[in-house]
Amino acid sequence: MRYELYYWPSIQGRGEFVRLALEASDANYVDVARETGAGMGVAAMIQLLDENNRPSFAPPFLCAGKLLIGQTANILQYLGPRHGLGPKSDVGALWAHQLQLTVMDFVKEVHDTHHPIASGLYYHDQVPEAKRYSRHFVDERIPKYLGYFEKIVNDNHTGYSIGRALSYIDLSLFQIVAGLRYAFPKTMTRSARQYPRLIALHDRVAARPSVTSYLSSPRRIPFNQNGIFRCYPELEA
Repeated sequence: MRYELYYWPSIQGRGEFVRLALEASDANYVDVARETGAGMGVAAMIQLLDENNRPSFAPPFLCAGKLLIGQTANILQYLGPRHGLGPKSDVGALWAHQLQLTVMDFVKEVHDTHHPIASGLYYHDQVPEAKRYSRHFVDERIPKYLGYFEKIVNDNHTGYSIGRALSYIDLSLFQIVAGLRYAFPKTMTRSARQYPRLIALHDRVAARPSVTSYLSSPRRIPFNQNGIFRCYPELEA
């Protein structure tokens, strides 16, 4: 099957968690909005949203045969067991999904460091509020979330978050660490020793040949000031 991934073409965003799973499993897929030609581009993404009788609220969404699946955690729950990136048992699948939902909760809080009032306002319209929010985020929320995931990896005793092999949760935690290193470099440098297993997991994921190849390719969109992870030095002052 050739999957069709629909997400904004110039940012990593929530779509990157899906891209990492597709790339790590060498899945056959097309990143529709980043392609040109008939049936491709952002216009094709918008058209599919408008025409489908079970539309996703917003990108990302994945077309898998006749299925149109929205929400990052939902997409990964579908892809995981089909590509060796998640447990197949009901108990294991629920645990993986629970962890991914927690990842996405964290992603929402990361986004709010630069848009604490409203997504419809520009960052420069809410800088004082962003500074206040980010102080609490750095001091309280980063340690709470990373401490939780550090414990998850530690308690699993395999170097991975669940099971004995790479899962989509590990890929998502890789993205979390990479994104925080970009957005809050001083904080992540200072606190690295507190999360040795999480950092080791990040490095283990990055060293996998399929992931290494992806990260060095043009398919990996660089972090930038339009995505979820944004580097504003004043928010880390």
